[in-house]
Amino acid sequence: MAGVDAWRGGWVSVVAEDGRFVDSLLARAFAELLERLDKVIVVGVDIPIGLPSDGPRDADLEARAFVGPRRASVFPTPPRTTLAAATYAEARRLVPSLSAQSFALGKKVLEVDSHLDERVFEVHPEVSFAALAGRHLQYSKRSWNGQLERRRLLAEAGLELPDRLAGGDAPADDVLDAAVAAWSATRKARGEAQSLPSHPPVQDGRPVAIWY
Repeated sequence: MAGVDAWRGGWVSVVAEDGRFVDSLLARAFAELLERLDKVIVVGVDIPIGLPSDGPRDADLEARAFVGPRRASVFPTPPRTTLAAATYAEARRLVPSLSAQSFALGKKVLEVDSHLDERVFEVHPEVSFAALAGRHLQYSKRSWNGQLERRRLLAEAGLELPDRLAGGDAPADDVLDAAVAAWSATRKARGEAQSLPSHPPVQDGRPVAIWY
């Protein structure tokens, strides 16, 4: 099982087996990453899968409520109409409420959208961490306290990250996000994962949901 997170250099992945850390890796493109994960049966990725035509997704609204004080980390998924816009200003003319963070996701969203296979499902790391902790997390994932807490939660769950990683050139918070996505992928493979919403709508044959 593998968890995947986007970062400025491309993609970072953490691979787990039976819930234990196995490896980490970096790739410039999502398609390249999937090729290198060819033996992995479940891949959790922190990117929206299933784009709205208008209005917010139920998955995003429920995720914001689920993470409580970390709700600002759940960006609204951009409508498909905005993804072809050349600039943020152009996208805002189409959807005036579109946030800069949502627009910035656009290229990564399209990259995943064009290379989906049956192994890939959507996660949100803050949702997964809240589920893993059994409570809301107090500290930001970019803070010292937040990163130590998240690493400790993973280790207590059996997914202990070594001090030196093959994918360690990615920022620490992105590595931690990929690791907890691998935790969710393990749950998905075992049939233990839950989703937001619990009864998701289906788009193009896939549930539009955030899994944890």
